[in-house]
Amino acid sequence: MSKKVAVIAPDPVNGMGLFQYLEAFFENKIQYKTFAISDKKEIKTNSGITIVLDDVVANLKGHEKEYDALVFSCGDAMIPGSKINEKAMADAVGIIAEFNKENKLLIGHCAAAVIFDNAGVTNGKKVAVHPYGKAAVKNGVATDDKFNVDKNIFTAQCENSIWQLMPELLNALK
Repeated sequence: MSKKVAVIAPDPVNGMGLFQYLEAFFENKIQYKTFAISDKKEIKTNSGITIVLDDVVANLKGHEKEYDALVFSCGDAMIPGSKINEKAMADAVGIIAEFNKENKLLIGHCAAAVIFDNAGVTNGKKVAVHPYGKAAVKNGVATDDKFNVDKNIFTAQCENSIWQLMPELLNALK
């Protein structure tokens, strides 16, 4: 039986990245539930499309044990000066740390490595990160690789390299 995945997404989310994960999970019969890093389930993609996720990240707190893996689907909300919901992002960072305590899979692209680093889960681990985010990774080892798998952390440099990470990810989730 495949693993169950919690997918968290900021507002706005990079739709191309998010939909690659969701489509791959759907096609491979991997259970998932989506959570908005917001106080509402309705978010937008970076191209302005409104989508409604299953729940909000605050409701994932305390339910981490129900999932085997967590995807942080990056978005334009990671750009400095964006209007990210700070409480929801703090909840997301705490949830990431909780998943890591249980050695569950942490998956993401673009600035996900920065968020993972902020959650204190990258110590000494190699992470693929968007070139603009490399300097923000302090505890992990930021690489120029298109993707990296280091223990429980699966990262892709950007949405254009998720497909290169996907075979290893799907194998780990089945």
